[in-house]
Amino acid sequence: MNAQPAARTADISDREAEVLAGVGEHLTNAEIAGRLYISVRTVESHISSMLRKFGVNDRRALVRLAAADRRPAAGLEVRKPGGTLPAPLTPFVGRTAEVRALLATLAEHRLVTAVGPGGIGKTRLALATAGQTEGRFGDLWYVDLVPISDDAMVAPAVTDALGLGEQQGRSPQEAALAWLADREGLLLLDNCEHLADGVVMLVERILTVCPRVRVLATSRARLLVPHEQVFPVPGMAIDDSGADGDGDAVDLFEARALAAGTTLGLGDRRRVAAICRALDGVALAIELAAARLPALGLDGLQAALADRLDLLTGGRRLDDRHRSLRSALDWSHALLSTPEQAVLRRVSVFAAPFTAEAAAALLSDWPPAGSVPTVLAGLADHSLLTTVPAADGTRYRMLETIRQYGAERLLRADEHFEAGIRHLRWCLAQAEEWSDRILEEIPSALDWAATEPEARAEGHRLALVMAELCFLHGRPGEAQRRYEQAAVLAADDTAAADALAKAATAAEIRHFGGEAIRLHRACADAARRTGARASAAYHLAQAAELIKRGPGLVQGTDLPDPAALLAEAALLADGDPSALARIAVVEAYLYSDLDPHDLGPAERAVALSRQAGDPLAESAGLDQLTSVQLARGEIRAAADSALRRAELVAPYRQRPLDAGMELFDAYQMAAECATAAGDLAGARRLAEQVHDLPFYQEEGHLATSRLLVVTALTGDWDDHAVFAERFRQGWEHAGRPRAGNLSRAPYAAAAVCGLRGDDAGRQWWLSVVEAIATPGLPIARIRHGAFFDALVLLHHGRADEALALLTTPPEDLRAWYSGMWRTWYAAVWAESAVLAGDASAEDRLRRARPETADNPVAAAIVERCVALAAGDRKTMLAAADRLLVAGCRYQWARTLVLADGPEREQGVEALAAIGAAPMK
Repeated sequence: MNAQPAARTADISDREAEVLAGVGEHLTNAEIAGRLYISVRTVESHISSMLRKFGVNDRRALVRLAAADRRPAAGLEVRKPGGTLPAPLTPFVGRTAEVRALLATLAEHRLVTAVGPGGIGKTRLALATAGQTEGRFGDLWYVDLVPISDDAMVAPAVTDALGLGEQQGRSPQEAALAWLADREGLLLLDNCEHLADGVVMLVERILTVCPRVRVLATSRARLLVPHEQVFPVPGMAIDDSGADGDGDAVDLFEARALAAGTTLGLGDRRRVAAICRALDGVALAIELAAARLPALGLDGLQAALADRLDLLTGGRRLDDRHRSLRSALDWSHALLSTPEQAVLRRVSVFAAPFTAEAAAALLSDWPPAGSVPTVLAGLADHSLLTTVPAADGTRYRMLETIRQYGAERLLRADEHFEAGIRHLRWCLAQAEEWSDRILEEIPSALDWAATEPEARAEGHRLALVMAELCFLHGRPGEAQRRYEQAAVLAADDTAAADALAKAATAAEIRHFGGEAIRLHRACADAARRTGARASAAYHLAQAAELIKRGPGLVQGTDLPDPAALLAEAALLADGDPSALARIAVVEAYLYSDLDPHDLGPAERAVALSRQAGDPLAESAGLDQLTSVQLARGEIRAAADSALRRAELVAPYRQRPLDAGMELFDAYQMAAECATAAGDLAGARRLAEQVHDLPFYQEEGHLATSRLLVVTALTGDWDDHAVFAERFRQGWEHAGRPRAGNLSRAPYAAAAVCGLRGDDAGRQWWLSVVEAIATPGLPIARIRHGAFFDALVLLHHGRADEALALLTTPPEDLRAWYSGMWRTWYAAVWAESAVLAGDASAEDRLRRARPETADNPVAAAIVERCVALAAGDRKTMLAAADRLLVAGCRYQWARTLVLADGPEREQGVEALAAIGAAPMK
């Protein structure tokens, strides 16, 4: 949508550079904030600043700038190994960076141990590296230690590889040392883990006696000698961030699949990248998976990864350790002590990286665990755990394949329940302190609890704790899922009804109206089974209310009849004041179909709710009252009602889970009514109240939707670009849901792109408008689309097209949703006729004046048009002053340009400063 940005010359701060790096990694603002321990608001501020400094319009340009700073390593051609190296059976794929890094390490250290778990690709990497030495280190000798089972046979194996026979009067070690003493070369000792003592004894002597000999060892465990330089062998590189999967792992899979007779199709590489990532980039696992592709296909492979130890098995091989993932791990497991084996299988219950303290708590008073920190270090030395530096200290991570192996061993040892219940209780103890890590850990404990009747009560408590934590930390989607899980784990219907009510609240907040309706009905059913008839009535009324009140929130057409739900609720209310108040609210919404301009039913609902002491029902009634006032054209009255409603729900900011949709909807409606009334400063303050709601931290499209509209109108387009990107990220992260009540936001983004001359960007945002629209409720009926389209056309001098677009007179905008745009629509409706020189201009100006009376910005635009038609520059400049006071920079600058004269250049500069394309 934007031209390729120029080379980076802007002077940015260190913090901005950190934010730019995160943007380049395609992180969301919330993810960047979490990484840098700053707020999402601060991230947005830095991004807005960099957009100005670099002179670019959107986040994609920043991504390109971040990428321009990367220096990819030059390609390194890997030649076939020669000399005494064994010939490989398959081509070596990738690992260019690792080969280069290992060569550099060998140049600086005389003993290097390539360490990694079984199947990671240590031997192939070592052979490829040795093949690249090209005499750099002298001669080259290779020793395969797999066939050796006795430490005493290490030296004879080396002498065999050196071509030395038995020598009378000398031991094999003495013979090897004597022969190597004055030689220069690289000795590659492959697969040392089961012979560590024998290898160490020989290597120490070689390094002491043979000063020009270097040793490269491969091992699943470190040799643990002071002069050893460990080279951790990582999983193969995977890049699944782009449209097509990339990286060494994908290349390896494709090569081995081709050898098995299968060619990947177009678009398959991204799916392959996901499979390789699930396999942790382990080369052996990738090769075995590729070999199964002809039989299973990609769908079958992905489905079978949950049982990968049985899936990834090959035919018989000379080295049976690599016949399957299980055999590779069996080899490592056999080298462990009894405490190490016990700890390995028991810590497999951890789903996320864990600390030594967490493991110690899990294993407390459960022999034979030994000294837990010491055992964990030993498992890390054996490459069965990897250490992960973290802000709170070192953590241990288990590759998924090893975790599944440990879980198998746990079942075999009949310790599955004991480990599971200990893990569940540990999660409960930790859950009071929020962290992303505990959020990763709890789901596996809950999934386990759901399968164990004896653990359901504790699982129910944990699900509730996690749901509340997720909600308070901006993850309402996860909160909804955990409340539903708590309902399943509940011991009785009372507890289930309470959890379902909270799940419905979370669904409302996410704008998933269909799910909220389902959950309200399920809650009503559970309440009815307990005899709580009034509560059941209340939730049935809420379900009916959502259907009538929030067509933009409700996806799908298979919805229950709201009148039937209301009748059912009336039978169950039993005179309960809160239930009757909520029923009155629904009746007000239903009555609006008959007479959208009658205030009576809404006023009755508000009064009954206030008498019942139910501020949430009163808020719902006030919402309908506001809608009727908008439909009647009473913009100021509507704004007052909306502001009163926002004040009513303000106390719920401290306990948002009790408020459901009322909290966010009150601020959104107040922001929209302030916009309709031309109070742009007030609209922005209210829109920022929505933005700052804690449960929207990770719901960027919901947090920014009203800010996009306000900043589009004011001309704060740098801020707008930041909000637009956050909207896009949030909407796509949420699965691109339909939510017609948000459609004005992408339409505003499309308009700003059009005003800036970014046609590609405009088309992209218009495609979002189409994707987000509620079926059966055309955007044209709401009229914000016609307003924004006309705004763009008028800016580019296409007044005739704007006139043709705006055929509906503003007096006909009598529904509440179009009524909130009536003032803005009337202004451009009149302006299009004036600028097109149409005969209707005078009549349109006359009719637009009363329609814009409640909106000072729209009224100033109309007065500008009257003055323009009369050639009255003085009045035009007075209108410009009013627009500037109202905070509408774009229309102020536009007025200066239209007024011509000496002020024109000031207007041109002001438009350029906000990034607008030249006016025509």
